[in-house]
Amino acid sequence: MKEILAVVRMKKTGATKKALVAAGVAGFTAVKVSGRGRLVTDPARIEECKAKLLAMGVNEGGAGADTEQLVTSFLDGSRFFPRRLFTILAHDDDVPRIVEAITDANRTEHGIGDGTIFVMPILDAVRVRTGESGEAAIW
Repeated sequence: MKEILAVVRMKKTGATKKALVAAGVAGFTAVKVSGRGRLVTDPARIEECKAKLLAMGVNEGGAGADTEQLVTSFLDGSRFFPRRLFTILAHDDDVPRIVEAITDANRTEHGIGDGTIFVMPILDAVRVRTGESGEAAIW
């Protein structure tokens, strides 16, 4: 048995749920989390991201000093990003299919911030209602 933790963009929550259901996942949990990944260090890439984010601020009511400060704090690592954390328990043989489904649903053209997937071993699981344990408890 494996536990799959997938940290994805908030806007990709619906696409991720659909991908998991299409992949045959019997159940999963999703919670709102905040965090950040690797810092972008390429100055040209930072300016490109900053320009895009500031343009989005203009479309949503004007970009002032507050918007610029918010964008800068996202890019310099001093602020967390809102994300969704999916938790899935799966049989060992199903892990590649599930990871592929999550990856396909979350890959973007941005090249940064598409998420992270962790796969860890699980020693045991117990279904509370029936008392089933091990592999029988997760599907």
